[in-house]
Amino acid sequence: QVSLVESGGGLVQTGKSLRLSCVVSGDTLRSITVGWFRQAPGKGREFIAATRGFNNAQYYGDSVKGRFTLSRDTAKNTVYLQMNSLEAEDTAVYYCAAARSMILSSLSQEDKYNYWGQGTQVTVSS
Repeated sequence: QVSLVESGGGLVQTGKSLRLSCVVSGDTLRSITVGWFRQAPGKGREFIAATRGFNNAQYYGDSVKGRFTLSRDTAKNTVYLQMNSLEAEDTAVYYCAAARSMILSSLSQEDKYNYWGQGTQVTVSS
């Protein structure tokens, strides 16, 4: 069983930055794919980014490409999502998720992830 705990959300002004953390337990980062999704009020869950464990290859959704960056600390079994140039449209609950088996074409599909964190709220105000 893989468990994930997100943290780092909060209230921030437009144009500022936040870094979210996702601490993983129950498996090592090199063995799993970790993805980030977000859900704004009244909307479905949107793919943000993902990193594949065996090679740390990173993939980003179009809405955050160039602004958000993934990194990881294998010693802490933690994946980070650095969010820069935040916009009001980035306001959402952010979730990290994990899968032990994932093909490249499925990275953005939430139903392919077996384990989910509880989410952390990010609110961007002007």
